[in-house]
Formats: sequence, C-alpha cells, structure tokens
Amino acid sequence: MNSTWEDFLRTEGAVFESGVVQHFGHPEVELKAAQADTVISDLSHLGLVNVSGTDATSFLQGQFTNDVTKLSASLVQYSALCSPQGRMLANFLIWQDADSYFLQLHPGLTEAIAARLARFILRAEVIIKNTTDDWVRFGIAGQNAAEIVRPLVPSLPEGKMHVVNIPGLQIIRLDEQRFQINTATAQAPALWKRLNASGQAVGEAIWRWLSIQSGIPEISPATQDKFVPQMINFDLIDGISFKKGCYTGQEIVARTHYLGKLKRRMYRAHVNGTSAPQAGDPVFSADLGDQASGMVVNAAPAPGGGFDVLASIQISSASTESLHWKTPYGELLTLQPLPYPV
Repeated sequence: MNSTWEDFLRTEGAVFESGVVQHFGHPEVELKAAQADTVISDLSHLGLVNVSGTDATSFLQGQFTNDVTKLSASLVQYSALCSPQGRMLANFLIWQDADSYFLQLHPGLTEAIAARLARFILRAEVIIKNTTDDWVRFGIAGQNAAEIVRPLVPSLPEGKMHVVNIPGLQIIRLDEQRFQINTATAQAPALWKRLNASGQAVGEAIWRWLSIQSGIPEISPATQDKFVPQMINFDLIDGISFKKGCYTGQEIVARTHYLGKLKRRMYRAHVNGTSAPQAGDPVFSADLGDQASGMVVNAAPAPGGGFDVLASIQISSASTESLHWKTPYGELLTLQPLPYPV
C-alpha cells in the first residue's frame, strides 16, 4: 500500500494486519452497517497491473476471455486469463485509461500474472507494470451510495459496469449499489473524508462480503487453475465473449459452452459456526459420500453471524439440500439466491 495513504487511514482509525485494513475500531458495528447502511472500504490491497503500448489491445485480446475491444472510456468489464487447458489462472476487473489498461486482481497473484503476461510479449510493443501503489482505490456501497457519489461528477455512470472519467478521478459503477473510485494519492484524503461523512468506514472483509452477495468471484492462489470459467458463473456475469477470436484456453471454454458439458456452477451459501471457511476448502454432499462435490471460491464473515461463501458445486449435488463444508459431516451449507439466475 502507498505509505502516504496508509498513514492517512491510520489517522482515520484504520487497524491494519499484513498491510490490509481489518476494521476501523468497531468491527461488529461495521459488519452490521454493511447490511443496512452505506459503507466505504479501502481497496488498495487489491493488485493492479497496467498494460500499455501500441500493441496492448491486440496483445490482451489474444490472452483474455472477454473482448478487450469492447472496453472504452465509459465501459469496464470482467475478464480472465486461462491456462491452455481452459482453467482460470486469474480474473480481473479491467478498465481502460487513455491508451492503457488496468487489471485489478487478487493481491497474491499480481506479480505472477504480470510475469506470465510478460513472457508472451515477444516482439509486441507492450509494457507491463505492477501499479498497485500508484493509485488510491476505494469502494462505496449501500442504498444511498449513488446519492453520495453523485456530487463528485457531472453525471453518474449510466448503469452497471459503466465508468465516468474526469481529471484525476474515475468512478466505476459495479452494480446498482456498489461503486469503485480511483483517484490520485494527493486528493484521496479529502475525497475519503467527504464520502465517509455520509457512510461507515469498513475493513477489507466487508467489501469481500459485498462481492459475495453480488455473486462476483475472485480467483486466489488457493483456487488458481481449478475452474473452467463457467464453473464459477463467469459467463453469467459477462466475463466471457463467445464471439471474439482465439485466446489461450478458448477451445475448452467454447466447447463447454456449445456442447453443454458443464457439470458445476457457483452457488452462494451460508455456513454457521465460528471457524472461517477458506478458499479452496472442499464441499461434500450426501449423493457423493466421501468424494468432494465442490470447492469454496470465496468466503467472508456474515452480518448475522457465521460466514457467507461462494462455492463451485456439482449441479446434481446442489439440489440435494445436504451440503457440508470441509468434511462429509461438517457444517451445513444453506444455499441462498444469487442476484442472477443460475
């Protein structure tokens, strides 16, 4: 994290662990606020890779699942990098800024993915940099988020996955109630104070919980190379283009789509108890006995106690209503609806 920004957040009451904001002094209050109020969360812990150069567009078009040519000054997208076997190595929120692209991803994958992309540059005019500390990013979410953000720009982003740019400031509308703000370090403190006056500052886990409620997965080191994109609903959140040209892993992803061979989907579920599920934990079901029927993708503490998770599960097992976390007799997973049909 940018040291100047970290120092400011500490003056605002931020409690850090391993460079990540855990909370602002009142974790239980903050968790409840995520459910009913408007919250503001630092996102500087997320990795940020910049890809620039005259060949950046064509280069990324041959690497990612989504159609990079559809990005613009007003549109952002989800996309993913796959192995030749069609398994996800990372997924991104990706946006364009002038002639370059920013890829926001799990912090534990940032350096490895930047290095992997760099290996494929060959003679292309492309520059890849880790720019995690170059921009301050924070999210704001809740029923009043749009009204709080509105005074910052002449007009709000038109809808989901749209962005508005003004000098030194980007506002991305992730969905109806979640926004991401990217700004320069110099103006970030004043902007944070302005937004925080109408919201509750919260830690990283709460933003993760909000992403889980929205059904947006994040590949981490524990789940890297585990899923074909459709297994974690990447097609359902418009993270795949089936009309673009070839990219690494495209044959497997397309075959899964056109031949209807998908056996797993991602579901949202609740787990009771005090032990926190982790990405990569197995999920079991009564129909498969000792054989795992799925895997936890993401997890976060839930406002009412216990934990909410996104888990990729065998479609046939998801209807058994007897899903267990970590062992065949572990805590039950209670399925909850996603904001889109599965």
